[in-house]
Amino acid sequence: MLKKLLVAAILVLACVSSAMAEKLTVGAAERVRIVEADLHFLTRIDTGAASTSMHAEAMTVLDGENINPADYSEAEQKSIVRPTMRKNIGKYLQFTTENEQGEKHQGKALITNVAAVRNSQGLEIRYKVALAVEWQGHAKTVEVNLRDRSKMHYKLLVGRNWLEGDYLVDVERNKDLK
Repeated sequence: MLKKLLVAAILVLACVSSAMAEKLTVGAAERVRIVEADLHFLTRIDTGAASTSMHAEAMTVLDGENINPADYSEAEQKSIVRPTMRKNIGKYLQFTTENEQGEKHQGKALITNVAAVRNSQGLEIRYKVALAVEWQGHAKTVEVNLRDRSKMHYKLLVGRNWLEGDYLVDVERNKDLK
């Protein structure tokens, strides 16, 4: 019985070790590229964020209804803004993004979803678009929510939706990358 238990424990450890060995290790900060924009960003890897968030400004829905969520109260975000923005899913969003070095790109992407994000400023409704995030030659397409991050140090925040299944985070790695 003890022998069978020991063999089972070794097999479980071997499977876990094998799965971990296949994953790539990223640090708390990395340099990644948004493929569609061909822009490199100094990025914060944030395991506390469900999804990836990128700086975007001058956002305009093409052939849809444009609404500025900042013009509405938190209650109106839920009752007015979110339903209006949801009507734009499947339409194209034109926007400008900029990395921390001041390099800009005007892009256009299909709106895939609308997210309600609660942060220290309150509730924000944001568009999500599918973009390819590349690190060290490995690209993965994920939904990225867009918001004005111009006042933030990191213009791109990578969340769990990009990490999941492929990456482990080592906070000791790239400690000096800021």
